[in-house]
Amino acid sequence: MNPLQGQNAQRRSTFAVVIPAYNVAPSIATVISHLPHWIDHIIVVDDCSADGSADAARATGDPRLHIIRHDVNGGVGAATKTGYGEAIRLGADVVIKIDGDGQMDPAHLPALVSPILRNQADYTKGNRFRNKTALRDMPTMRRIGNLVLSFLTKLASGYWDIFDPTNGYTAARREVLLALPLNRVADRYFFETSMLVRLNVLNACVMDITMPSHYSDENSSLRLGQVLVSFPPNLAASVLTRLWNKYFLYDFTAVSLFILAGIPLVLTGGILGVKYWSHSITSGQPATAGQVMLSVLPLLIGFQLLLEAFVIDISNVPKRSGFAPSIDLPVEALPSDSSVSLPVDPSAASAAARSEQ
Repeated sequence: MNPLQGQNAQRRSTFAVVIPAYNVAPSIATVISHLPHWIDHIIVVDDCSADGSADAARATGDPRLHIIRHDVNGGVGAATKTGYGEAIRLGADVVIKIDGDGQMDPAHLPALVSPILRNQADYTKGNRFRNKTALRDMPTMRRIGNLVLSFLTKLASGYWDIFDPTNGYTAARREVLLALPLNRVADRYFFETSMLVRLNVLNACVMDITMPSHYSDENSSLRLGQVLVSFPPNLAASVLTRLWNKYFLYDFTAVSLFILAGIPLVLTGGILGVKYWSHSITSGQPATAGQVMLSVLPLLIGFQLLLEAFVIDISNVPKRSGFAPSIDLPVEALPSDSSVSLPVDPSAASAAARSEQ
């Protein structure tokens, strides 16, 4: 029996899994074979692989399979967005994204989708940092990169209660994907963070789900140098994008007022301070008490206003699902949050029973 379907449900929920695939031919068949029977659609997006990843997926013969191939490599984000579009076209209520490299355990799918079905979240993602065993197994460079990115992503996205921002094991409600401007979401390694920024503008509720990851011997594609050099400009642009959209374009709140007043005051105080300090150095005469106050006072007031805006922004993290559910499913039919066991396939169970007789 499908634990995600209740006897009193008016209709069965539809689930789709999107697998962005780039040179994962050795592992993708295993990933597909371990997806539970209650997944309705498996969408593999071959992002111009050179190793026959699409053929390896097709060879599984899974009837739920939909294969799309990109003629040009667009990155994990581009492949995922293509998969999202196909999942929406197929009518999926919940769309799960899982990588094709075998590092994400399908056994955690029930825990990932449960908060969405309970209307507790609009978007869920894995968090490997709450699992001590997973932390010990995580490569050092990957751990350092994720720690740096986590704080910067909190600032950029406005989701101060999440961690492990590069975790690509996610699930999203259909209504959220329809509302997202996917054409403005990044195509490559900044995809996960860019998604969070856009979700925050929509006031979507995002929830972390504790789970480990499995690391094989391959090198991580996420380099520390890449984190420290290429990500900060994207994160800075994301901060500006989110603040503009959330507090000026779509709404105007106390945060908007504090930002509008705080930035000019800080700039004024800073410029005057540099001017008086420079004049003092060149002339050899110390700045007067009035000049010091004229530069320090706006600087302090402006900093206080920006700090208040920062605190309010932290308190504004969405805590409830803001999208009307399209899923008719009784809460009692859902697996418990602690359950990570795969649903038993009835046909497989019957075959096992016959073999024992």
